[in-house]
This record gives sequence, C-alpha cells and structure tokens, in this order.
Amino acid sequence: MSWSDILANYASNDKRMTPEDAVILYRDAPLHSIRRAANKRRIQINGDKEVTYLIDRNINYTNICTINCQFCSFYRPPGHDETYTQTIEEISTRVKELEQIDGVRILMQGGVNPDLGIEYYTNLIKSLRDLHPTIDLDCFSPIEIEGIAEVNGSTTLDVLKHLKDAGMHGLPGGGAEMLVDDIRKDVSPKKGAPANWLRVMSEAQSLGLITSATNVFGFGESIEDRVEHMRRIRNLQDESLEKYSNGFTSFIAWPVQLENNTYGKRNRGRNRFELGAGPSEYLRHVAISRLFFDNIDHIQASWPTMGLSIAQMALLGGADDAGSTMMEENVVSASGTEKIAASEIELQDAIVRAGFIPRRRNSRYESLETPTPETKLQELAAPPPSQF
Repeated sequence: MSWSDILANYASNDKRMTPEDAVILYRDAPLHSIRRAANKRRIQINGDKEVTYLIDRNINYTNICTINCQFCSFYRPPGHDETYTQTIEEISTRVKELEQIDGVRILMQGGVNPDLGIEYYTNLIKSLRDLHPTIDLDCFSPIEIEGIAEVNGSTTLDVLKHLKDAGMHGLPGGGAEMLVDDIRKDVSPKKGAPANWLRVMSEAQSLGLITSATNVFGFGESIEDRVEHMRRIRNLQDESLEKYSNGFTSFIAWPVQLENNTYGKRNRGRNRFELGAGPSEYLRHVAISRLFFDNIDHIQASWPTMGLSIAQMALLGGADDAGSTMMEENVVSASGTEKIAASEIELQDAIVRAGFIPRRRNSRYESLETPTPETKLQELAAPPPSQF
C-alpha cells in the first residue's frame, strides 16, 4: 500500500500498525500528514485539552563509569581526577531544594561504578525515603542494575527486590538508546545486548516498579532500525501488561547530541544527514511513535534536546506530555545542549501557547493540583514571610 492508503487504513479502524507499514510512513509520508494522524490518535487516547508536566530533579550521584559509551560526555573512568560520588547528605540537600518548589520526584542515575556495593544503594534509598517521604524515588538505569548485580554477585532481579524493599519507586528507562544489536555494538559495546535492557525492565515491571521507555536516535541507523527499536518495546509492553498489568508509562525519544563526545569526534566530516537529527526528523519520529504505540498511553516531548518551540510542535503532532522542569541535569548538557532546565512558569507558558491547559502530574501520570501561571507569578513576587 501507499503511505496514503496506510494512513487511511489505520484511521478507519483499531487495527495495529505493522512495522512494515510504519517504515513506509516514516520514509514516504509527508510530515504534515503523519503529524495530523498522530494528533488525532493523541486526542483519542489523551483528549485535546491538557498537556501534563512534572516537577522533578535529575540527580547524578556519581560520574564514575566503566561502560565508555562513545556518545556520553558525562562519565569519567575510575581513577580520573574529575570523578565524584555524592554522599547521602549532599543528595538530601538537593532533594530539599526540590521540595521547596513543590517537586514530587527525583530521577537519580549515574554510571556503573565498580567501587559501590549494593549497601551503598540500599542505604541511600532508605535514607532518602526516611528524610523525604513525599518524593518518589525513580533511580538507576538497567545497566546500573546490571553493574550492581555483578559487584554483588547476585541477579538483577535480586538487586531490584532489595532496592524496592528499601523504598525505590521506579526504574528510569535510560540506557536503551537503540535496541538493535549492530547499532548498540557500535556506540556502546560494553552495555550488552538489547535483550539485557529488556529483561531488566521486565523484571522491574514484574515487581510493580514504575518504568518508562526511551530512545536515542541519529547514530546513522536505518529507518528499519528505528522501527525495530519501537517494535521490541511494544512487544515487551504487550507481555508485561498481560503478565503483570504493569508496563511502560511513556515513550521518550530524542536525537543523539554529538558536540562534545567521542562518537561525534569520530564521525566528524560525515554527511550531516547521516548523524543526529534535526527538528523535522524529530517531529516525524514523535508522530510515528504515537501511531505505532497502541499500548503505551503517553508520548513525551523532549524540550531539553530540541528546545521549547520544537516541543510545542511535538505537542501538536502526537505528544501529550511536556516532560519535567529538570531542576538539575548533567548528562545531556555535557554533550553540548545549551538549555537543560526550565521553570514551571516557562513550561506552563509553552503549553498554553501551544493551545493546551497545563496540568501537573506525578511519575504515575496521576493529575495533581496545578497553580495557574498568574498564581505562580504572584507567589514569586510576594515578599518572604517575616522572621519576627
């Protein structure tokens, strides 16, 4: 079928989109056509009134890592003079600052640090749970879980059970990048096969942990590779929803950042269309993901990598969530992204200008009481309370 026949076919019934049809749409369909179809699907799933956002903070507890992903500018190898590992007190101070702006979650990730045993992680989670009981702790990516298991001499499932018992709320979806063997071997060969990431995520879902699915693209992969990544995530979502009634809350994709890392330097001089992705390609990826994922409710717009204006366009082409304020972010910014934090007012303003009503949420996508932009401005302008 032609791209127009494919769009007409999926618009008229609830039939699941095949990977083959997704490839044709990705390759041949005009951007405005797939964005319009994705927006209709977004309205069917999430309505046309609200766009959600989250007040949270990214905390990178260590930058020591042995994995050496070529697109990562954040990590430092063991023994490097710029390494760090934060104490519980240092991390708690950051969480207190989040509490002061009504934050509800920390997203805590670092590297695969061979010097940290499982006691560091369980003590950290227990302490943060006791000190900050209202903050959801979404911590450590699947590759970190694998690293902890290796140091501890245990299985990843056992590690996840210990962390959940300590008070961990969710497992972030970082480290997926591209779940295609050849691409993964090229950009992060020490991370292991895509099956490892999928297995750890399945284990987390079996325990009731909150999970999200991510996708970094622009490594020179084919359209078929991008759709294959989505297919593997969709298949796992089917399995987890059937077995555990628990799966990925959302799908978040963004182009690889190449400015300050080994992968960008290694490929400097290649055709600029072979690596990375510009705004049009990113918007195409968002639209295809909304059409393809009939079993994942939320598609998030990635403003930290694309900017707020492109994120607004994503909200009109399949995405229904504006992500988070990202009070602190060190990994993506290390690769060259300029703007990696936004105030709540900035996010609300971007959502309103795109034609939607802003709605605070938590990491479970439950709606929270949301101040209007005018209320937030009044709060900021108000004098501090008297100390006397």
